[in-house]
Amino acid sequence: MHILIAPNAFKNSLDAGSAAKAIERGLQRSNLVCTCTRFPVGDGGDGTATLLIQHLNGIRTESIVQDPLGRNITASYDLVDNGKTAIIEMADASGLRLLNANEYDPLRATTFGTGQLIAHAIEAGATKIILCIGGSATVDGATGILRALSFRFLDSDRNELSEPASMHLMADYIKPETTILSTVRFVVLCDVLNPLLGENGSAAVFGPQKGARPEDILLLESGLVRFQTLILDKNHIDIGTITHGGAAGGIAAGLYGMLDARLENGIDYFLSVTGFENEVIKATLVITGEGSLDRQTLEGKAPAGVAKKAKEFSVPVIGFGGKVPDTPDEDLNYYFDRMIGINEPFTILDDALRNAEANLERAAYRLGMELNAGDRE
Repeated sequence: MHILIAPNAFKNSLDAGSAAKAIERGLQRSNLVCTCTRFPVGDGGDGTATLLIQHLNGIRTESIVQDPLGRNITASYDLVDNGKTAIIEMADASGLRLLNANEYDPLRATTFGTGQLIAHAIEAGATKIILCIGGSATVDGATGILRALSFRFLDSDRNELSEPASMHLMADYIKPETTILSTVRFVVLCDVLNPLLGENGSAAVFGPQKGARPEDILLLESGLVRFQTLILDKNHIDIGTITHGGAAGGIAAGLYGMLDARLENGIDYFLSVTGFENEVIKATLVITGEGSLDRQTLEGKAPAGVAKKAKEFSVPVIGFGGKVPDTPDEDLNYYFDRMIGINEPFTILDDALRNAEANLERAAYRLGMELNAGDRE
């Protein structure tokens, strides 16, 4: 038996690489006769760039940029393809993890620091930017990024707006100040399908996770509608309903409308460029997982992408999750031969997050024991 171990990160508790190691340790402790290949995966969420870089042998470059609230920090990006492609983790410069919980404020937080990383990479010679956008602290529609790339946001009197966080809330005009971006290709890796606007949009769904109160959500939605109108008037592109547009506070929509960015399903792109298929065809069994396996898993999340690829080659798939459905789900069961919850019944969330690594290893150990018993039978 050869087992391909390909988990995503377990959000707020365990990165994908550590999850893969925990699963392998559990299988080894069970004395299951097998070989294992660890292949942690990312879908555009926080940590995806790190995994891509490991596969593609990137060269790291550091730069001083602004965090979501304008404070100077050191962030990094990696160059691959002989320096022509830059891989950037948005969360390194504009991530929620850079803030204390009492600092969460999407009305103030901007993506300017991510734009500074992009500008630095372009100055270093990159002509292609791969942007992994998970874990952002912002709902600014990419206006911070654009400002760092020499776009000017003007009021009705053609005066430049000075408050960084108000660009999409108050701007009446957008004016580019450079032509160099026409030679740069942008690829944005997205882990959600949500549109920019509406009840399933960026402000309504993701705003509360970033500290938005009900009244803030209304203001953010109004600002994104304003930004949609500006782009429609300027470039004749409607960013309001495009698939993936609401990802990372509307970053995807803004870059699509202003820089002709290609919006990619993050896990499909990741599996393609890292040669995942070459590992699947060697496998007897694939194990994947993340914090929660549910209906949203099928909407662009990593475990679903892994399972779909495995099914192409008729390789069975087991999914580990901190949370799994209590009742059978026909669509999930089509892709996952089995879903296993790693927590004991009635485990509270704080304990589940704190003990995720140990619980995942224990679940893999139990699975290995079951597979051992099946072999003996």
